[in-house]
Amino acid sequence: MTQAHAPRRRLDNSWVLVVEDSQEDAEAIERALASSHPQLRLEFLDRGDGLVDRLLGEDPMPGILLLDLNMPGLGGHAVLQAVRARPELAEVTVVVFTSSTAPSEVDAAYAAGADSYIYKPLNFHLFKTVLKGALDYWLGTKGQPPAPGGSAPSVK
Repeated sequence: MTQAHAPRRRLDNSWVLVVEDSQEDAEAIERALASSHPQLRLEFLDRGDGLVDRLLGEDPMPGILLLDLNMPGLGGHAVLQAVRARPELAEVTVVVFTSSTAPSEVDAAYAAGADSYIYKPLNFHLFKTVLKGALDYWLGTKGQPPAPGGSAPSVK
């Protein structure tokens, strides 16, 4: 089945599935998004193993997958490739949110089909600001309003 003929799947744009193995980073993501996007339903997985099968069984599917790259087991690059290999998952927005700034990592993520690549800042205020901006942008492309205090996303 080609991507053009893949069955269209329903998305729940208020659901963000976070794949993050670091408990500390997962807690920071939860704190940041609870404050900036309290309307979102967050779900956390600490590894990518079995993720594609799980997504294929969901109806609706999460609208955004927030993906760390450096994880034990099936790493983020392999998860991204597996998600993008399935036409049924083409509508899920994949935002890579990772600590790596290596240009080769960025290039590989975009080549594999990432919709965004965002570096995790160490400063929590900046971490929160960057994450809010990314979600405001992607939710805006899906017709969702930005978080309170935010502005409509601009496309350049």
